Amino acid sequence: MSLIDSLINSDKTAFSFETLPPLKGNSFTKVCNIIDKLREFDPKYINITTHHSEYIYRETPNGLLEKINIRKRPGTVAIAAAIQNKYHIPAIPHIICKGFTKAETEYALIDLQFLGVHDILLLRGDANKLDKDQIIDPKLNHEHATDLIEQVNNYNKGIDLEGDHFEKPTTPFSYGVACYPEKHEEAPNMESDISFLKKKVEMGAEYAVTQMFFDNSKYFSFVDKCREKGINIPIIPGIKPIVLLSQLTVLPKIFRTDIPEPLANELNKCKSDEEAKQVGIEWCIEQCKELIRYGVPSLHFYTLLATDSVRQIAKAIY
Repeated sequence: MSLIDSLINSDKTAFSFETLPPLKGNSFTKVCNIIDKLREFDPKYINITTHHSEYIYRETPNGLLEKINIRKRPGTVAIAAAIQNKYHIPAIPHIICKGFTKAETEYALIDLQFLGVHDILLLRGDANKLDKDQIIDPKLNHEHATDLIEQVNNYNKGIDLEGDHFEKPTTPFSYGVACYPEKHEEAPNMESDISFLKKKVEMGAEYAVTQMFFDNSKYFSFVDKCREKGINIPIIPGIKPIVLLSQLTVLPKIFRTDIPEPLANELNKCKSDEEAKQVGIEWCIEQCKELIRYGVPSLHFYTLLATDSVRQIAKAIY
């Protein structure tokens, strides 16, 4: 039974969450601390984000600035394997286009196969954080998630980047993709965005995980539109509890997600981050309860800065 089949056939709404690789120089313990707080809720899988290299400027002893390429959070493949080995929980690493070459992607797939990690999430990745002067060569880099899907499909068939054949994997990769209940920021309209999702499904995506949202009506409307277009894969809601007052303005700006008026009003009354955190927990509990009544197969939590909040929410709904 595939990972997604196990979610669909479960008699209750499943729990999963996303975490980040530790900052360069930090240990696996950072990740373990998060998992240890949440494992009692029987997570069906754990997503591990992937971060491409970025350029930073560092002052040299002579006072000049030196441009340096650095990856702040390396180790996604290794962390995914370590999680599966230590906790026996399926780990799903993100595989992204932006900031990685096709060859680097192929090597990652080879390593994942050796390590027994067969579930992945395929994403375009955030282009905004790439260096503006970086040239994307279509011969070396993928431009869209559909290009990445095609490479994984070929790999599953035993075809490498050069078109040569190799012994195809005994266990092929299964994969999900991202989707956007409030539309991807670069899509001209929702209809266009949904058509791209449908193409990914037709190419083999088994499920989709949404960008965070705070208004369930946006999710319900999005799912209805997808079903009307013949998209019948599970659409897993991505949930993010607010934990800081600043997120009232930061999250809409970065993630293009609306904060519903009732939630915004309550947050505006808060005098501290601790008060905002409690409002975020209470809102998220009610949001999750409504989603469970709707019949979602799983609730997927984004834990960055929010592990303790997610734990309180899970205790209230599971």
